[in-house]
Amino acid sequence: MHYVAPDLRALDGLEADVIACAIWEDRRPMMGLAGLLDWRLAGRLSRLAKAGFASGARGETVLVPGRPRLPFEKVLLLGLGARSAFGDGVFRETLERFLACKKGLQAQRAILELPGRADGALDPERAAELALDVAKDALDEDLWLVETEDGEKRTEARLTEERRRVRRV
Repeated sequence: MHYVAPDLRALDGLEADVIACAIWEDRRPMMGLAGLLDWRLAGRLSRLAKAGFASGARGETVLVPGRPRLPFEKVLLLGLGARSAFGDGVFRETLERFLACKKGLQAQRAILELPGRADGALDPERAAELALDVAKDALDEDLWLVETEDGEKRTEARLTEERRRVRRV
């Protein structure tokens, strides 16, 4: 597993089949990776949200073409629902949906901003714990996580701690 900063220049240097982010049903403008992608796509994601096509409703999945404005073929938007209702269950459902979509799209390499990380609804350590629980085998070299430098350090520390714990058992 690799990390990339939430920065368009950093993202432009990567090759991936799909880039995925989660959006809230009740928060506009879009934040985090979704906001960056929206900017690069000249407001296309915002227009889709305004038209009700990409509402951010819990369980919603919207696939948008990324090219030619992005170096990725596909942009995957994953609805989280209302921010006030976000919790571990929504995180798990959303990550499972991402993994199913990645498999269905036959995407070899993917970039993902973990659900709830864009605005701190979930801290990096908890996101790492939940991601390990849901997707141990899918957290591999073909997955890039969008994370700040501090978030990367905290996530890696938690993952290292979990690996040590598993070895002892």
